Amino acid sequence: MNLELNKKIVADFLSRFATKDIDGAMGMTSEQFTWWIGGKKELFPLAGLKTKAEMTALLQGMMGGMQTGLTITPKAMIAEGDKVAVEAESYGVAGNGGIYNNEYHFLVVVRNGKID
Repeated sequence: MNLELNKKIVADFLSRFATKDIDGAMGMTSEQFTWWIGGKKELFPLAGLKTKAEMTALLQGMMGGMQTGLTITPKAMIAEGDKVAVEAESYGVAGNGGIYNNEYHFLVVVRNGKID
């Protein structure tokens, strides 16, 4: 396991959102890939654990509503074992001209060169 390679894989994955390359991003994930969105489901319907298929559909819908893409800029990355912790900020312009700008903390598992 190469910690720097794991960080590069995660950075490459996140960079694909800037060009709306959801298929490319999801191609970097394993078949058992899941994505957890924090929050209370009764207050935020998107919250909860998503399968690869569910997350692909959600991201395609979200990117379809963006004028360009969603730039996700890692501000800091720490890797240990098969995990990469990422502090990141996003920026994009929605179809209605509104700005989407958010901050995130991602915990990503990388196994055998794929995001799990």
